[in-house]
Amino acid sequence: MTASEKKASERAHNSEAGSDNPSIQVRIRSPANMDCSYELISEEARHKAIEEAFLTPESNHFISTPEVIEMESRLSLWLQAGYPVHLIGPTGCGKTSLAVHVAKVLGRPVVWINGDESITTSDLIGGYSQMQSESVRDNYVHNVFKTKDTMKIEWVDNPLSLACKFGYTLIYNEFSRTKPASNNVLLSVFEEGILELPTKFGEDRYIKVHPDFKAILTSNSIEYAGIHRPQDALLDRMVGIYADYYGYETEVRIVMEHTGISQDKAEKIVQIIRSIREKLPDAQKPGTRACIMIAKGLQTLKGRDDLAIDFKQLCIDVIASKTCSPKDMEEKKRLVMESAT
Repeated sequence: MTASEKKASERAHNSEAGSDNPSIQVRIRSPANMDCSYELISEEARHKAIEEAFLTPESNHFISTPEVIEMESRLSLWLQAGYPVHLIGPTGCGKTSLAVHVAKVLGRPVVWINGDESITTSDLIGGYSQMQSESVRDNYVHNVFKTKDTMKIEWVDNPLSLACKFGYTLIYNEFSRTKPASNNVLLSVFEEGILELPTKFGEDRYIKVHPDFKAILTSNSIEYAGIHRPQDALLDRMVGIYADYYGYETEVRIVMEHTGISQDKAEKIVQIIRSIREKLPDAQKPGTRACIMIAKGLQTLKGRDDLAIDFKQLCIDVIASKTCSPKDMEEKKRLVMESAT
């Protein structure tokens, strides 16, 4: 055997030896600011990489009061009973924080979807989003060269598929901002425990929903622009819990926990916002989030030598986010001045 034939024989042998355990690089779609390249050598490593690609916000300042505990208990009860829960309430009332906290308590990995007008079924379940190229070069016989190129289309799962496959908890935030047709895939998930992947074929077309799968959906109760009414067939398959603004004492504690502000200042802020809330139409009512923003602005103001900004101006700036005209702005200024006096 010549030197070149011996070398070719060794290459062929090494190629065959490595074919049983090929090194495959998989790219997982995730937010643009994340590094998405992973060398995966096992299914466990693949799952871990996928979980890292879908991050869920942490609820770091969750407080427990009797009314919060009651809401948490009701949500946990229905999830334990096997039903998806639809949290409905005005913006800024704490729906998302409650959903994240309860999901964390369940102890399972959590995947997250933010609903909006552009969401499609593929954004929920996944799709064929990349191609993998495999090349084989055969130079075993001297002066004979063979080549074979194979293109493989790879399926990439999105949050709903991941949750159904592996028993994760799904948080579908702003559920009612997604067009109803895109959510039709949830009908069989919630009723029959089957997820259908319309673009797949054969046995791969259907996924049996994992017994640990849980779903928490949040929606605004007000008819804001961009809100869609979900189909009745889907609403019939889930439990609805209405989450209104928390009581005065709970709101004060939430503001203190989030900002570290003193109790007397937190009470003043909450009193002003609650007073304004009673006088504005539903779509313009400021929520607990507005109280937190004012408190953080007040804390920041302490470290600045800025005489042009005072407490009342902070309140005006925060509630001005839902202003539609100069006349409307003047009315909000008047409400702040009256409430802060």
